[in-house]
Amino acid sequence: MIITNPNRTVQLIKELVDVWDASVKATHTFIEDKDRISLRPFVEEALRVIDQLIVVYKNRKPVGFMGMEQQKVEMLFLDPVCIGQGIGKMLITKAIYEYGILYVDVNEQNPNAANFYKRAGFVVFERKELDDMGNPFPILKMRLYI
Repeated sequence: MIITNPNRTVQLIKELVDVWDASVKATHTFIEDKDRISLRPFVEEALRVIDQLIVVYKNRKPVGFMGMEQQKVEMLFLDPVCIGQGIGKMLITKAIYEYGILYVDVNEQNPNAANFYKRAGFVVFERKELDDMGNPFPILKMRLYI
């Protein structure tokens, strides 16, 4: 089940941060535990204020989410047990065709994510040495190739 812009309760935000945490542990192996822990408050705040939030549920439990603003996917994370089941593809397809998404930023050190977006039609148009918070995690800025 997919819910668009659900009621962002304290409980839902906690569950989504837990999904984010598990996903980052599994897919962002270049991020140390201390960095991941320090990012949690920023993720919580982003989930509270992002313009468009889509949550995917299985058995009444959130297993993935996508946040979007101004034609850009700002976050897309899945519970690691759900990776490879087509949920990410369904979310990015929805973002492109229903929300007019054109952009996404991807950690260069996460080649699986970069390849996922390439398969969805995105191409790299810029590389930044630091992420938006000034951390040494290079970012690939991608645009939908249309």
